[in-house]
Amino acid sequence: MLGLELVVVLCATVLVCQVAGDRLRIAPPILLLAAGALLGFVPALRDAHLPPEAMLLLFLPALLYWESLTTSLRGIRQDLRGIMLMSTALVILTAWAVAAVAHALGLPWGPAWVLGAAVAPTDATTVGVLARMLPRRSITLLRAESLINDGTALVVYGLTVGITVGEEHFSAPHVGWLFLLAYVGGAAAGAVTAWLSIQVRRRLDDPLLGNVVTILIPFTAFLLAELIKASGVLAVVVAGLIMSQVGPRLVGAATRRQAVAFWSLSTFLLNASLFVLVGLEAQSAARDLTSDDLAHALITVGVVSVVLVAVRFAFQFGAVYLIRLLDRRPQQRLRRMSHRARVVGGVTGFRGAVSLAVALSVPETLDSGAPFPDRDVIVFVTSGVIMLTLVVQGLLLPYVVRWARLPHDTSAEEERSLAETAAAEEALRALPDVAAGLGTAPEVAEWTRREYESHLRVVRADDADAEVVLHHKEDYTALRLALLARKRATVVRLRDEHHIDDTVLRQVQAYLDIEEVRLSGAELSD
Repeated sequence: MLGLELVVVLCATVLVCQVAGDRLRIAPPILLLAAGALLGFVPALRDAHLPPEAMLLLFLPALLYWESLTTSLRGIRQDLRGIMLMSTALVILTAWAVAAVAHALGLPWGPAWVLGAAVAPTDATTVGVLARMLPRRSITLLRAESLINDGTALVVYGLTVGITVGEEHFSAPHVGWLFLLAYVGGAAAGAVTAWLSIQVRRRLDDPLLGNVVTILIPFTAFLLAELIKASGVLAVVVAGLIMSQVGPRLVGAATRRQAVAFWSLSTFLLNASLFVLVGLEAQSAARDLTSDDLAHALITVGVVSVVLVAVRFAFQFGAVYLIRLLDRRPQQRLRRMSHRARVVGGVTGFRGAVSLAVALSVPETLDSGAPFPDRDVIVFVTSGVIMLTLVVQGLLLPYVVRWARLPHDTSAEEERSLAETAAAEEALRALPDVAAGLGTAPEVAEWTRREYESHLRVVRADDADAEVVLHHKEDYTALRLALLARKRATVVRLRDEHHIDDTVLRQVQAYLDIEEVRLSGAELSD
């Protein structure tokens, strides 16, 4: 029964916090974290725990796949060197710095390194939620870093846990092999999964079956990577990036509409639920600590959070000056970011799902049968760091962005205008031949030509006549939407009067919905 209660509570909490966040102008994740911590006081929910397997095998593949599917591969290529440095060297440096500080605060080296590996990676989904106000390049950098650095952190985590429990040994060749296997094996597993899915999708026309294949992709990629002891995270990311390039040519419109609706809703619920569960886990971990241990753990949370921000800032500015010293090519100078933009990047180092999954995955016992040292402290500190960084940096970010005065990014609007103009012009040029080939009636071809020319006038409009053209378009859209509403009311009335069946209502309503979405742009997604 607890499972059903938890589902109801989670969904209700997500709904309330999302509405409250929009009205109070507070980032919803902050309210969700607070709500999760408060829910931990409810006796019926005290036994609610998130199994590590659920995080690693259910939440992460789905969330990371959607993030990689909607991330710009062109942007990753343009800043690949910086992304790789942030997702490998920075993660290792951060894990070492946190381990050193945690050891100085009393943790043994083994648990200290496990804690460092847990909090080292930033979280892709959290960045996507909290950093939407940033320019496109900044968001791409942050999301790409967060997608790749999870693999590095999980290798460091696996090695440190293995050494602590007595299953692994430390040597340079062994560590190098683990990283090579994680990255090369993970990338290969993702590429193989993407290739298999492409072969299957080419043979399927049914949107439902096509989307079943889409759902299989992240979990299959993760599974293949796990079977060869490689990075499941990297496998999912590679599969998503490949499908983002192949999908537009391979996937039909009906399948794509269905997929966007499914993934948008499911990832929203999964991500929001995770924030609530982080709060629950932090509260649960606090109950397992004595008062002295809790006070010490709270100090550790604060110190580790400061270290995370300090290391990120130091690395961002230090690596920049090193690159500028070594690489003085003109194209490298064109890619430089301002110091203010790098300050914004330093504030956006949010922690989230991967950190919680790593902390919860710490084994209960060593090989000797003894309890894993300070496991409760690791879980509590990780949960506390996630909450503190989200709350403090999430509240601080809007002010830092305003202070940075980042230039308004119009590249997306310009490229969209280019795409719409070129597509409409090409369609107009092809219209006579296409109409002749299909045997289209001349009046239908003429009607279509006028519609395309009207669209072109809108996308080509300059500052001089844009206001008039756009006003006409708005009038046209408002009229069409009002008529669609009248048509929908008529169809519903016919159903209520028993002139048509519910099945017919749904069929007609589907066409009306498609037209309404097209006119209103309500389904446009990043």
